[in-house]
Amino acid sequence: MRIGIIGCGQLARMMALAGLPLGIKFSFVADSGVDTDLSCVEGLGIIAPWQPGQSIEALYQALGKPDVITVEKEQVDLHLVQQLETYCTVRPSAASITQCKSRIKEKQLLAKLDIPCAPFTYQVDLAQSAATLGLPMVIKSLDEGYDGKNQWVVHDNDSLNTLAASENFGDHLIEQWIPFDKEVSLIGTRGHDGDIHFYPLTENVHRKGILIRSTAPAKHISPKMEAAAQDYMRRLLEAEDYVGVLAMELFVVGDQLLVNELAPRVHNSGHWTQMGATTCQFENHIRAVAGLPLGATTLTSKTGMLNLLGVAVPPMKALSSSSSLHWYNKESKPNRKLGHINFTAADYVSLDQQMDLAETHLY
Repeated sequence: MRIGIIGCGQLARMMALAGLPLGIKFSFVADSGVDTDLSCVEGLGIIAPWQPGQSIEALYQALGKPDVITVEKEQVDLHLVQQLETYCTVRPSAASITQCKSRIKEKQLLAKLDIPCAPFTYQVDLAQSAATLGLPMVIKSLDEGYDGKNQWVVHDNDSLNTLAASENFGDHLIEQWIPFDKEVSLIGTRGHDGDIHFYPLTENVHRKGILIRSTAPAKHISPKMEAAAQDYMRRLLEAEDYVGVLAMELFVVGDQLLVNELAPRVHNSGHWTQMGATTCQFENHIRAVAGLPLGATTLTSKTGMLNLLGVAVPPMKALSSSSSLHWYNKESKPNRKLGHINFTAADYVSLDQQMDLAETHLY
């Protein structure tokens, strides 16, 4: 079997590394306007360049006629994905990717399925939105928003007036600011036969909108909250007839959960599964899209993940006897995700100590 992956970044790399031991071959679509650094996937399979206007049939042939195609990111050319569906199976489907690519379509899907999220407005001017939602509020672009990009927080009327005078935000989603207790995420996967497996809820820490640490399982999460998160994701997976890994980010507000964002792909907050679960998210995604039985998602130990941002070389001194380094082979740039380290421990105190010590060797 051959699987084509749209994208050439670290997620494509880790999917391929998880799938190669299964005897699966890989090809990668390199978008000429986005995928300028191909070092993550070099040597892992065919790399086929593509640009808008190019023949889709020629691209499919250049990829080695894959049996199925998947994506490493939702910010892809939807026309490309839709046209590739005429040549082979795409998992998750173009329709599922479309829902998650647009923030407003994502919100509308959540509302349709009665899944709680932050109150929002769309195509409503800033002043009226502020009157409806109150301040502070968050303004988000409809797409191309990740790692804190294309988002603005309006704290007061002065900021509101400045933004109103500078740009037209009619094509932006505006959300009520949620004073959350912490952020968590749920990684789930659904097979072609409808079988669904969930990983434990993961606790995430961000700095300037970029994920820094993940800890699994999340601390102080009740069985009721875990069940609620799984129920939300199950509704999404089944409503979309989704196949593959889906990530769901949530705010914890008291004993309630509010869905913040969805990602139709393997996710940074699930990297810990490479060391802390029976089957990692990358292998389970490949199993799902290839039509294979899903692997167990059982937690094997308390696990943490530390992102490596802007680090020029693999930080060997940051490793402990209970850790594993994953280096992406990317060109070093400030705040760029260049790798991550997974850690395991018998308890949260030991886990946090390992991660704290590792950070002292990074910056």
